[in-house]
Amino acid sequence: MSASDTPGLAASLNRLGTETAFSVLARAKELERQGRHIIHLELGEPDFDTPRHIGDAAAAAIRAGHTHYGPTAGLPEFRQVAAQHLATTRGIDVSPDQVLVGTGAKPFLFFTILAVCDPGDEVIYPDPGFPIYESAIRWSGATPVALPLREEHDFAFDLADLEARLSPRTKLVILNSPHNPTGGALTPQETADAAALLAESEAWVLSDEVYSRLLYEGEFASVASHPGMEERTVVLDGLSKTYAMTGWRCGYAAVPEPLVDPLVRFFVNSTSCVPAFIQLAGVAALTGPQDEPAAMSKEFRRRRDLVVAGLNELPGVSCVMPRGAFYAFPNVSAVPIAADELARRLLEEAGVALLAGSAFGKVGADNLRISYANSEENLNTALERMADFLEAL
Repeated sequence: MSASDTPGLAASLNRLGTETAFSVLARAKELERQGRHIIHLELGEPDFDTPRHIGDAAAAAIRAGHTHYGPTAGLPEFRQVAAQHLATTRGIDVSPDQVLVGTGAKPFLFFTILAVCDPGDEVIYPDPGFPIYESAIRWSGATPVALPLREEHDFAFDLADLEARLSPRTKLVILNSPHNPTGGALTPQETADAAALLAESEAWVLSDEVYSRLLYEGEFASVASHPGMEERTVVLDGLSKTYAMTGWRCGYAAVPEPLVDPLVRFFVNSTSCVPAFIQLAGVAALTGPQDEPAAMSKEFRRRRDLVVAGLNELPGVSCVMPRGAFYAFPNVSAVPIAADELARRLLEEAGVALLAGSAFGKVGADNLRISYANSEENLNTALERMADFLEAL
């Protein structure tokens, strides 16, 4: 078969985006194979090991034979524990029947959009924001409506901007706090104001709360805890960030009753189920000692302070203090090269792998995203390399 005879691909692939972090990681690994020393600040992944008791629980489950298919919606044991956790931490009434388990958080993002949106419907999502939001919206045929998160508001949205974007065509609103990529977080009052506005709309809400345990100032508040919101909000959480379990691929969500069956059918058609031994490890994570997650959070806060102070000393760079997650989002508009080019050259010439803010939306075009989920030594080395590079421009 000649190249001209190769079967074509679906046109919808043109609407499907990607996640730049993995492309940058691939290039960084290629440079490392060439003998270069690279500081990795591109991935949103805790650099800690999964707590030992969680791994022990998984190993015990494997030895006990929990290696076969399980219920698509999730093991009853894990759904019960996750429901209790969500009810306690969010102040909502969650039945285990409302909790679904997925292979990480991403399936909930994708399948919720597919379950509620038809072509022509509108989805409001944060900009800058996790790139899978816009990718999934566009692939579904819905219309993405960007909600700007501006630096002058500490990367929280303006309520007037949300109100202006709500329309009769709005089918879904995606919220994320604490926030990737900026580290911004809504205050309880901002959350309450948003909830009051959304309760008057006819939109579903997907509240991405996977960084809820990584909030360094103030109290966490879920939009679902406010009147009229629990029955229309998918509350999304997972084990990856809090327990350093990114590779385990286990997310969970409290799902409004009308969406339970549609999401289960999507899981049946795609992933079948999350391995039982992983879910039993999740039981150990949520019910076991919380000292290691607390220590990780304390360490991330210390690294945050170090990184933000260092960034604000770099020529042409300014950085607001993030309130949560493990990301800094410095503004580099005063640097004499564009942020995209700066990110590329920092990797190629300085050996610092990070992301251009444009990978997360138009509003972040003058920024970089830095993950400070790395050691103090590596963070200091990265700041030194960045300083040398910028001073030589």
